[in-house]
Amino acid sequence: MATDEIAEKIAAQNDLTKAQAKTIVDGVFNAIADAAVSGAETRLPGFGKFKVKDSPAREGRNPSTGATIAIAASRKLTFTSAKAIKDVLNGGAVPNDGAA
Repeated sequence: MATDEIAEKIAAQNDLTKAQAKTIVDGVFNAIADAAVSGAETRLPGFGKFKVKDSPAREGRNPSTGATIAIAASRKLTFTSAKAIKDVLNGGAVPNDGAA
C-alpha cells in the first residue's frame, strides 16, 4: 500500500479531502524520520515502534573473490510490531480502535 492509498483511506474515513489526508500522512512519516535522525524511538501503542540501531564497523568478505573488505559503521531504522498486530497477522481478531 502506497502513501496515496493510505491518504485515500484516511480521507474517506474522516470526511477530509485527499490533499488534507496526504498532508497528515506525510507529516506522520516526517515526524518518524525526524525522530530517527535524532536517535529517538517512536512508539505507536497497539501498532509497534521504530528504533534506530547502530551497526559497528566490521570486516567482511567479497563473495566472488574472497578478499577481505572493510564494512563501514552504519545506522538503520528497525520496526518491531506490537503484540496486537502480531496477533491479527496470526489469525486473531482486529483490535477495537474506538472508531464507530
